[in-house]
Amino acid sequence: MFSDITPDPTIHTVAKGIAQMQALRPQVVIGFGGGSAMDAAKAIVWFSQQGGLPVDTCVAIPTTSGTGSEVTSACVISDPEKGIKYPLFHEALCPDMAIIDPTLVVSVPPTITAHTGLDALTHATEAWVSPQATDFTDALAEKAAGLVFRALPVAIRQGDCIATRSKMHNASTLAGMAFSQAGLGLNHAIAHQLGGQFHLPHGSANALLLTAVIRFNAGEPRAAKRYARGGACRFCPPAAGEQEAFRALLTAVETLKQQCAIPTLKGALQEKYPFSYREFPPWCRPRWPTPPCAPTRVRSMARPSRNCWRTCNE
Repeated sequence: MFSDITPDPTIHTVAKGIAQMQALRPQVVIGFGGGSAMDAAKAIVWFSQQGGLPVDTCVAIPTTSGTGSEVTSACVISDPEKGIKYPLFHEALCPDMAIIDPTLVVSVPPTITAHTGLDALTHATEAWVSPQATDFTDALAEKAAGLVFRALPVAIRQGDCIATRSKMHNASTLAGMAFSQAGLGLNHAIAHQLGGQFHLPHGSANALLLTAVIRFNAGEPRAAKRYARGGACRFCPPAAGEQEAFRALLTAVETLKQQCAIPTLKGALQEKYPFSYREFPPWCRPRWPTPPCAPTRVRSMARPSRNCWRTCNE
């Protein structure tokens, strides 16, 4: 067993895992844990295979409900010395088997339940407005989002409710399937930087940014219409106009964040996390609903120090 896993698995962790793989030469590898454990397992297996080590099967068993890593062709590895997170993408990174067992998450504390659940919601909403979204990813993303809105507040209060935990576990996997095909966007691009520089938990970073990024993305007409459709589906009468539906969605997200005890973006980041703009990862840009050729718009969300994301909180 390789258990030398830390939150946000590092290059060093992966290297140690590869060394153990070479020593043990297993035919089956099981990634058991939250997103960090599964991402580490996926990276270790993939790099070992590139080095000529045959691995027949990679199994992912999530013990949190949020990352969706058990069904995605992606993982994130960090370099703590540089303060950078590296998202890796390759079809071979997708596990061969995923076991979705809600009994494994009943003991997850409320705070982690909240943060991971909002990570799943972020996956769903970003896939929802991606330019690469399809009817299939829409179905996955919309179902995942609906499950999170209904089940997450209950899962926080009643963690031992298997039915609710099952809904959240399913939502996480559905959202993972959606973004694995449609891609992610600005929310994750910024969250990865926050996590890399300040070691802020990934789900927490996404939750802090979610409402601000939705508002920002809605400046693009196509994204605004898709957000509004989501609001109309769940939070207001069918006859509601686009603006009313969009406001209903924002209100629902803000209400959920309050139920999860997520602080405001401005309050959390203005002093504690002074953030300096630098280039966002190019892997994310083609999938943003906002034009990738508008860096000044993105920069407006990343003012340094006291003005950090000021435009998103006015």
